Amino acid sequence: MSLNNILPTIIADNKLHARWLNTLSLMENTGARKISASEDPTTVTYIILKHAAEEHRHAFYLKKQIEKTGRELCPTYADEYLVASAYSKYYLNMLDVEVCRYLKKELGLAGKELRFAAYLLVTYAIEVRADELYPIYQDALDAAGSKINVKSIIVEEEGHLEEMINQLKQFSPQWQLHAGKAVEMETKLFNNWVVALGNEVN
Repeated sequence: MSLNNILPTIIADNKLHARWLNTLSLMENTGARKISASEDPTTVTYIILKHAAEEHRHAFYLKKQIEKTGRELCPTYADEYLVASAYSKYYLNMLDVEVCRYLKKELGLAGKELRFAAYLLVTYAIEVRADELYPIYQDALDAAGSKINVKSIIVEEEGHLEEMINQLKQFSPQWQLHAGKAVEMETKLFNNWVVALGNEVN
């Protein structure tokens, strides 16, 4: 089952829709915290600070959108307030682990070099996904005539992807090879997450 099939069912049920928004908020917040954790306290750049701040804002914005479902739900990121909670919580963490293993094995990286390279590849893969996921969600919202919208997130995520490509070009002349590996890893994890979503929704 694809997201195109799952989203109309989610949007049609306010309680489920609130949990979906909370799940997206969790994932944006997890991404923001991972970016902050990868920062070097001395050499952190404007772009990294900007990116972390925007991901935190997306998490807040999605949480705020829950009010438009007409439900006072999802006060925390506890399992009962999420959709496919286990997959949603561990999706980004597993991607981070797999990318770190790849970088250690293929490039022999460690310490802050490993943290920074993992930030670049993980974030790139997530931005590629966000550029696909949020427009699909917005189309489903428009089709349902929902008051909720994620257009501002779509615009910022497009900018993030450009910024990640620029940083990756500086990181390695073979950045496309490494980025492609990260996208492969993310695709498997994402497909498992969609299956878990479908199982829970249906």
